[in-house]
Amino acid sequence: MTKYIIQRLLAALPVLLGILFVTFALARLLPGDPCVAMLGEKANDVTCGAFNARYGLDKPIIQQFAIYLRDVLTGDLGMSFRYGQPVTRMISERLSVTIELAFSAMIFAVTVGMMLGIISAKRHNSTADVVTMVGANLGVSIPVFVLGLFLAYVFAIVLKDTPFALPPSGRLSAGMTVTSFAAKFNLSEGQPLYRVAQFFTGLYFFNAIVNLDGKLFVDSLKHMILPAIALGTIPMAIIARMTRSSLLEVMNQDYIRTARAKGLNERVVLLGHGLRNAMLPVVTIIGLSLGFLLSGAVLTETIFGFSGMGRALYDGITSRDYAVIQGFTLVVAVIFLVINLVVDILYGFLDPRIRLA
Repeated sequence: MTKYIIQRLLAALPVLLGILFVTFALARLLPGDPCVAMLGEKANDVTCGAFNARYGLDKPIIQQFAIYLRDVLTGDLGMSFRYGQPVTRMISERLSVTIELAFSAMIFAVTVGMMLGIISAKRHNSTADVVTMVGANLGVSIPVFVLGLFLAYVFAIVLKDTPFALPPSGRLSAGMTVTSFAAKFNLSEGQPLYRVAQFFTGLYFFNAIVNLDGKLFVDSLKHMILPAIALGTIPMAIIARMTRSSLLEVMNQDYIRTARAKGLNERVVLLGHGLRNAMLPVVTIIGLSLGFLLSGAVLTETIFGFSGMGRALYDGITSRDYAVIQGFTLVVAVIFLVINLVVDILYGFLDPRIRLA
């Protein structure tokens, strides 16, 4: 297993290098000038010349890439044109927001999706099966921005002043404070662990658990429910359909009939023998969905006022902010590579016939 993990990590290095180069080249080959995009009416030959010299855009593209690659290896992802701050700082601030949103959405999607899929497979061709699959099709069909706005309208306006009311935007209510890990451990911005502390400060659930702050946890949860449902509905529907189809296929196998013939309880047969063997395609879907969610959800973050990876990457693309595009794309690539590795390792645990090493 260890040898397999090392081999996969080494094989990921040329993939990351290729992604870096393609992103670097495409960002510069697209029509438009970042100087004009940033300075607008103030852009002229003099100001654009100074702008390009400041950010090294006047050098040949190969030389620019060599300089960028050298900086990446030292942990420097460059400076944002638009925000005037290091990209590593932006990532440490915004990645934590996206991680909380993505994992909250996946918890909802996996829990509800697998439950619906199991019920649908167990009661195949029944009314419950039809209703579940119709709901799954609706979940896939409804756009995120429509569902998000609908949920915000229902729970923030229609159900206002009721116990079921939920906040329509933001991550915390006014007046709520979050303990800064940097301040807690007396870290300044120049210290190596400052970015790590800043990242953990942005994880409100983690912050609330570590500091035993029940009010922060409850308030964060209330603000996270609607975005998680809006973002997790499509993965939930896909997981439900995949669980159903995979479980139906497994339940017709010979070893399932043997387990029933031995007198095992139907629940043991379904969950102990059937579900575990049906999990391989479901785990694949979960891994891919989590990767896409962690890469940023522009619409969900915009509707509910979250400053995450999706909005930052969108703003970087529209303003031709090369450093932001490259830095955030690199993070997304690493996320997908790690998730694919975890999924492959889970295959070996779920099905002992698969020998990863």
